[in-house]
Amino acid sequence: MTLAAQAHGFLSPTGVEIAFLLVGLVTLAAAVLTVSTRQLVHAALWLVVALGGLAVEYLLLTAEFIAWVQVLIYVGSVVVLLLFGLMLTKAPIGRSPDADSGNRLPALAVAGVAAATLVWVVADAFRTTWIDLSGAVQGTTKVSGESLFRYWVLPFEALSVLLLAALVGAIVLSRLRRKKEGER
Repeated sequence: MTLAAQAHGFLSPTGVEIAFLLVGLVTLAAAVLTVSTRQLVHAALWLVVALGGLAVEYLLLTAEFIAWVQVLIYVGSVVVLLLFGLMLTKAPIGRSPDADSGNRLPALAVAGVAAATLVWVVADAFRTTWIDLSGAVQGTTKVSGESLFRYWVLPFEALSVLLLAALVGAIVLSRLRRKKEGER
């Protein structure tokens, strides 16, 4: 082992770690823009960028199966369903004055406290844990799939029911608006 490989630490990041950090910053910026924009369609598109950034992070962590699940389920299905719901309810395309409740400062304070707490808990829990990205892949698709569908199948099914209810609600709301517009 060379001296440079032995001295690897926090102040000597590898290319994968630098890419991970840069993609993480882009993902964070997209997530902030998702919740701070006043245009609903733009929020949905920023959500695509944020979820796509998470998929890239999974690829950098050599979890290809989870990355493709992220792309297929979240970027592909959830965002398309969200945009479909926006179109069905005839949401405003431009700036929406009802998208701002006027509680930006309390919301920012709560988000800051929640983020600081999350960073503290994660840093404390994984302080001495390092992932060796140059070594062999730790989890295979079979192991990841078994874990995902054995322990997490109920949340996936609950999410699918929730999304179906949202879609049905959007259809009902669009029909109610049509009836009201027809009565006038």
